[in-house]
Amino acid sequence: MNNPAGNHNTHDTRDTLPEQAFASGIAPDQADTALLDEPLAFDPLDYSKEPPPGYNLPILPNHVSPGRLERVLRAGKFAVTTEIAPPDSADPEEVYERARVFEGYVDAMNATDGSGAHCHMSSVGMCSLLTRKGYAMVMQVSCRDRNRIAIQGDVLGAAAMGVANIMCLSGDGVQAGDHPEAKPVFDLDCMSSLQIVRMMRDESRFLSGRRITSPPHVFLGAAANPFAPPHDYRPLRLAKKIEAGAQFVQTQYCYDVPMFRRYMAQVRELGLHEKVFILVGVGPLASAKTAEWIRNNVAGVHIPDSVITRLKGARHPKQEGIQLCVDIINEVKEIEGVHGVHIMAYRQEHSVPEIVARSGVLNGRVPWHPGLVPVK
Repeated sequence: MNNPAGNHNTHDTRDTLPEQAFASGIAPDQADTALLDEPLAFDPLDYSKEPPPGYNLPILPNHVSPGRLERVLRAGKFAVTTEIAPPDSADPEEVYERARVFEGYVDAMNATDGSGAHCHMSSVGMCSLLTRKGYAMVMQVSCRDRNRIAIQGDVLGAAAMGVANIMCLSGDGVQAGDHPEAKPVFDLDCMSSLQIVRMMRDESRFLSGRRITSPPHVFLGAAANPFAPPHDYRPLRLAKKIEAGAQFVQTQYCYDVPMFRRYMAQVRELGLHEKVFILVGVGPLASAKTAEWIRNNVAGVHIPDSVITRLKGARHPKQEGIQLCVDIINEVKEIEGVHGVHIMAYRQEHSVPEIVARSGVLNGRVPWHPGLVPVK
């Protein structure tokens, strides 16, 4: 089960995307003072004057990255992200085929990093292939398999390839996967990795103090789980991640909207909705049996009885699961402080375009994709 909000069991298991020179548009200590852009003299989402795919966009004022995801969010648009499942293969065409499913429907794709402690193509490899095609990627970085030396090196390499979004995760424990005999690293956790990447970006130095000649211009993300007890602690943990450097968060699956409303009320009381972009995790359920299995076996996922009852009573459970996802999107998008949705459709990736279209969340906007590039 792809679970961007998953963590390992020895920590917190419940929180678990022609050459142009970079032009830094903001001082590091100003980067998080305002979420939304001031009005610009041009449309930052106008694709007509973009460089060819594979080359970085210029960094706009008050932005920290050249990425489209940050542009969409700071422009005040409702963002849609998703997860792209890495193949058990070295064939790049399998990666491109999976990415084409989402074209024109999502603003960025998360490249998962050994999700569920199962071995697949690496997130670095996925991002390397897809950024050269122009796709906006969120590279997940798990602390389970790398120490601080490897993580810092991967961040530099990813930024050099054009990755503009890094999502820091602790990672699922090895006992959850198909290599339970593997030795976990966990030199860092999600908090410390956020702090280190932020230091690399804003202070141009490694954790050791050694200077970085050209820092990684990345938009920093983290996971959040509003549904794990103790519930009153969840907003406080979010505050800690923001303090560590998170600029956007993607939440665990939301199947209990009333519970999420209560969480967001606490988030607003703390003023956190003005400090971070919140993308709500959603996803279709194939059947009541699937929902029960996830509830019983995937740590951190909360599925109310009412959801399972609805699926059990459906004549076509798979379609009902898609409709449930659409309904949840339409509810959460009206909640103050929600800036987008993160669609996790494990083994139902082809349903993502239908979910986005039926929910109407893009409001007529078409996210960039390679098909928009004129053929010369």
